[in-house]
Amino acid sequence: MITKRIIPCLDVKDGRVVKGVNFLGLADVSSPVKLAKFYSDGGADELVFYDITASAEGRALFTDILTEVARTIFIPLTVGGGINSVADFDRVLKCGADKVSVNSGAIRNPELITEAAKKYGSQCVVLSADVKRVDGVFRVFAKGGRENTGMEAIEWIKNGVERGAGEIVLNSIDTDGVKGGFDLEMLDAVSSVVDVPVIASGGAGCIRDFVTLFEALPRVDAGLAASIFHFGEVSITDLKNELHHAGINVRR
Repeated sequence: MITKRIIPCLDVKDGRVVKGVNFLGLADVSSPVKLAKFYSDGGADELVFYDITASAEGRALFTDILTEVARTIFIPLTVGGGINSVADFDRVLKCGADKVSVNSGAIRNPELITEAAKKYGSQCVVLSADVKRVDGVFRVFAKGGRENTGMEAIEWIKNGVERGAGEIVLNSIDTDGVKGGFDLEMLDAVSSVVDVPVIASGGAGCIRDFVTLFEALPRVDAGLAASIFHFGEVSITDLKNELHHAGINVRR
């Protein structure tokens, strides 16, 4: 049985970890370096670091903070934000990232996925998709959820995997920060059409939401969350104990 992963997410703006609701109303949380160490020591399986305004502001990702985070932790690190070229992949990998997450850059230039997968291997390329229902259709949004691309999400994600993406992070804008549970309908639609790992993001409010996720959708490989971990509402140790008791295979 494949081990399910628990992944805290650091949304970084101006060098600080922030968290909002439905991608809006950002509140300051903590230092990314401090939080990263806390999660690495506390049983997280991986860590995701997003520079959430790099694309919208048209600038490169904060490499100084990223380098410090990578030096501090002993778990795999996925990094995204402002990734627009293979040179950007090279830069963040040299800072210590294990995987690179692409979103807006891949929307502008889908060939970026192909080129990066050829150069670094599919296991290094993570396609992050910010998805929201618009008139009942799953649509892809760019620039940190600010811009509706008009693209249908399932086809876009399938295309990304065909181009070489080795993992999908599915961010539901509809459930982001609401703490009402993961977007099972959206996750089911994606995980049933791709054969690479799918990470659920957006909506976790309690331990039960993770149990429900893995019981309802065994094809989903990991659960990602931010605020419930950042604010101490759920500890990763308690979460993994409950998952284990529910018969879900986790690293403890």
